[in-house]
Amino acid sequence: MEPSILLLDGHTDQATKKMLQNVIERKRKFDKAKRNHLISIWVSLGMAAILLLYIYFYIARPYSYSFFAMFSAFVDQSNHFIFLVVTIGLYGYMNLLKTKRDKAEKEYQGLRCEIVDRSKDLWKQEGAWQNRHKVFEMMKNNYDINLYHENK
Repeated sequence: MEPSILLLDGHTDQATKKMLQNVIERKRKFDKAKRNHLISIWVSLGMAAILLLYIYFYIARPYSYSFFAMFSAFVDQSNHFIFLVVTIGLYGYMNLLKTKRDKAEKEYQGLRCEIVDRSKDLWKQEGAWQNRHKVFEMMKNNYDINLYHENK
C-alpha cells in the first residue's frame, strides 16, 4: 500500500484505504496505456510519412508518366510490400492500444466516481467527514486524482 495512504490513519478506515489504493493503481494503469497509445500514434505517423515520402521520391516521380509503371515499380520489390504491411500493422496496433486505453480510462473513472458517490458512506463519523478534504487534497496533490467532483 502507498505510504501516503498508510499515513491516513485517523481519517479513513481500512476499506476506504483499499479503495484509494485501487484507484491509484487504476490511474497508473490508465496513464501507462495513455502514454503507450501516444507513442504508437507518433510511430505510426512517422512510418506512414516515411512510406509516403519514399513512394513519392523513388516511385511516383521517376515513373509519373504511367500509373501502370508506378504500380509495376512498387510491386517489383518485395521490400515495398513489407514496408506497407509494417505501416498497416502499426496502424492496427495503434487502434488496439486505443481500445486498451479506453478500457483503462473507463475502469479508472468508474472507480473514482464510485468513491465520489459513496463519500458520505465512507466518511460516516462527523470528525472523519470534517477531515475528508485532507484525503482529497492528498490524492489530488500526490496522484493527480480529483475526488471532489465526478466530472473529469
